[in-house]
Amino acid sequence: MILEQEFQIVLKLLLSGLFGFIIGYTREKLNKPAGIRTHMLVCMGANFITDMSLILSPSDPTKMIGQIVTGIGFLGAGTIFKDKNRISGLTTAASLWVVAAIGMGVGAEFYLTSLFLTVISFVILSLSKTL
Repeated sequence: MILEQEFQIVLKLLLSGLFGFIIGYTREKLNKPAGIRTHMLVCMGANFITDMSLILSPSDPTKMIGQIVTGIGFLGAGTIFKDKNRISGLTTAASLWVVAAIGMGVGAEFYLTSLFLTVISFVILSLSKTL
């Protein structure tokens, strides 16, 4: 039983890694500071913490899951810079936040919703700034 559960978690980690890769690819091709590796790690980490929350504290998994949102907010804040009248890094921070949500979705077995969010995020991040 435990081995089957761990096998399922590994498959979910691979899926969330793929979703993180897709979002990270759009950022990396634009030479942004948080690229493929960062987005994959955030997505897989959020997935695993969500899995562990649901397994170790099924009566109240929100305690650990809530910490993901806080931690990603802190991580994202470190990517935002203000220089005179220009703000940079806001989209990178938002993409990290969304990728964490995707990972949490995979961890909670919302596969279709996580796939949809990945696709729509990819489209949004692929749009030109001039639109």
